[in-house]
Amino acid sequence: MRRGSWKIRIFIGLAIVAFAFIKRCSNKEENPFTGRIQNINMSAEQEIAIGLQNAPDIAQQYGGLYPDQRLQAFVDAIGQKLVRNSIARETPYEYDFHLLADDRTINAFALPGGQCFITYALFSQLNEAQLAGVIGHEIGHVIGRHSAERIAESSFWETLTMGASVGGDMGGLVSGMGQNTLLKNGRGDELESDELGVLLMIQSGYDPYEMIEVMKILKAAAGPNRVPEFQSTHPDPENRIERIREAIEKYSSR
Repeated sequence: MRRGSWKIRIFIGLAIVAFAFIKRCSNKEENPFTGRIQNINMSAEQEIAIGLQNAPDIAQQYGGLYPDQRLQAFVDAIGQKLVRNSIARETPYEYDFHLLADDRTINAFALPGGQCFITYALFSQLNEAQLAGVIGHEIGHVIGRHSAERIAESSFWETLTMGASVGGDMGGLVSGMGQNTLLKNGRGDELESDELGVLLMIQSGYDPYEMIEVMKILKAAAGPNRVPEFQSTHPDPENRIERIREAIEKYSSR
């Protein structure tokens, strides 16, 4: 490669990297419910739209909604109780709670903007307070704007990787750094949602110690071959239990 062409590539690469950092800094905002400074590149209205648009397809991946309307109404009632009696009611999101038909996959998750899901496989193992803990955790993801933050962070690292690739041979290294960062941040999201879930349970009159029982259920479901914490976006259940106890002490003393 000619020297001039090499210099041009370096210049373009640095320009792309600079653009990524400038854009990231301009997207910084404080979450009023957690106090955490986040990199967010979409509005609450856009989060809601994304959640509503993707909810039907996501539900279909788990066999659709559970056919018993009585149980659907029960799940929604617990979710709405948590929203009504907690900081969640102050957020701009549109919360809906869905029981999925999948009776084999133990899972619960939330889409941006307030669409929350739990599989029948997990639901069937929980009492009401434990169900409130799981739903509270998922509401915590929405309040924490975790999906929106991950989308923005992924965009940042993709642009950074592009700049490193154009300017030299560092694209693979930067991409690996981004993956490790997103993995670490993913574990932080789970811990923050656990804490918010405890807060929502206390504000709604549920025994927050039932959240610890949920962790025991999840640990048993994962079995002895569960993925080590350093390879997973979810912290080890034992570590989560310790943090949940701290959250209970923190919010119970208020």
